[in-house]
Amino acid sequence: MAVFVGFGTIDLTIPDSHSLKEKRQVVRSILDRIRSRFNVSACEADHLDEWQRATLAFAVVANDKDFIHECLMHIAEIVETDGRVIVENVSVEVW
Repeated sequence: MAVFVGFGTIDLTIPDSHSLKEKRQVVRSILDRIRSRFNVSACEADHLDEWQRATLAFAVVANDKDFIHECLMHIAEIVETDGRVIVENVSVEVW
């Protein structure tokens, strides 16, 4: 039996954020939407104290590498369509 783990990060800029409270509202909204649509673990992983930057991290466990990669890329596409953020970088790794 093969089990694979996928890990993805998305670096964001939130240009209209003027406080940590505003930033956290945007980040929480995105993370809640992703968690409700996908069976993944998700969190804000970096730039916790910066108003206009965030790094989101996602982890997936499955028995199919292609499924994991597609899932993480679909998450990135959804985040990219959110008009409140600018996606600076997407990274996906599967082991």
